[in-house]
Amino acid sequence: MEYGRQNNIGWVDLLRVLACFMVVFSHSCDAFVAQFDADRASFLTGVFGGSLMRASVPLFVMMTGVLLLPVGQGYDLVSFYRKRIGRILPPLVFWSVALPLLMYAYFNYINPSTCNPQVAVGGYTVQQLVQRIYTFVFNFNFDTTPLWYLYMLIGLYLLMPVLNAWLVQASQRELKVVLGLWVVSLFLPYLKMLAPVLGYQGNYGNMELLGMCDWNIYGTFYYFSGFVGYLVLAYYLKQYPLQWSWSKMLAIMIPLFVAGYAITAGGYILTQEHFPGNYAYLEIVWYFNGINVFMMTLSLFAIVQKMAVRSRRWLSRLASLAFGIYLCHFVFVFVCYDLYDMAMLPYWVRIPCIAVTTFAIATLVAWLMSRAAFTARFVR
Repeated sequence: MEYGRQNNIGWVDLLRVLACFMVVFSHSCDAFVAQFDADRASFLTGVFGGSLMRASVPLFVMMTGVLLLPVGQGYDLVSFYRKRIGRILPPLVFWSVALPLLMYAYFNYINPSTCNPQVAVGGYTVQQLVQRIYTFVFNFNFDTTPLWYLYMLIGLYLLMPVLNAWLVQASQRELKVVLGLWVVSLFLPYLKMLAPVLGYQGNYGNMELLGMCDWNIYGTFYYFSGFVGYLVLAYYLKQYPLQWSWSKMLAIMIPLFVAGYAITAGGYILTQEHFPGNYAYLEIVWYFNGINVFMMTLSLFAIVQKMAVRSRRWLSRLASLAFGIYLCHFVFVFVCYDLYDMAMLPYWVRIPCIAVTTFAIATLVAWLMSRAAFTARFVR
């Protein structure tokens, strides 16, 4: 999501804006999904809407691969780290402090009686606020949920120069082999769900697979799994774009997307029905690194890549704000949830209203911050 200042590419700008809105829309669905059986209509509407947006984060990772791989000439490992990670740390620190402060102010003073089911009525205590501010050195928290991406992105940046050394000399066949191994790893979450049904009882109470246990979290496919696969896939499609006609592209990619979406939404609903209260299993169905989300991601990426999108000034400007929109939008989701908490509005109307309004407010905030030299570093 955070990129270098390269020449604008029309289809990448479009994909960046689309993916950013999808993230906002996804978070706009969360409070409705959280209703579960307390309000089945709310739950189902949230699931169908949120499942449609699961390709958002993988698309951001793929755009990082498109724009930063191969690593340009003249960059050694240290200078690459200094530039890329150096641009991530200030926003990470700033929003790790700013978001809890904004949440505290909203839930305690602006709207302490919020109806959002994700938030405990009564807001946060000062002790909770202080704790959430300083513990970002360990991980994100509820207030800073979107920042999980920055921790992960730093990890990708640490690996990219090493990965780049192999990519630039790898043949197309070798790239396909590695991508094939990665695709196999995308089935592992479902194998984890299936194994107990087939009699697997784990080791000493640990239900992980293929060498993973209490004393080892690195299984067989660990090094070929995760978001690094999306980086390699993006590099591959950049070097070897699909030279298909539009009829072939749509005939393959639309059914692929629909199938991925059906598995994502249908699987989430079925998992909730058969494993009520097992939130870990629910997350498996929505994993960004699951085969179903990959199917949706590949479809959207390939179709947008093929579109002859010209670089537009307004689109490039909006795309340049995507990082800032992502960073600040989370608090506004709660504000807009309460704003549209009207019984007269059906859920399928409320969610898009929340998403569009949140996106507009976050865009304005990111734009205003980008205008000042001091705050621009926190949104670009």
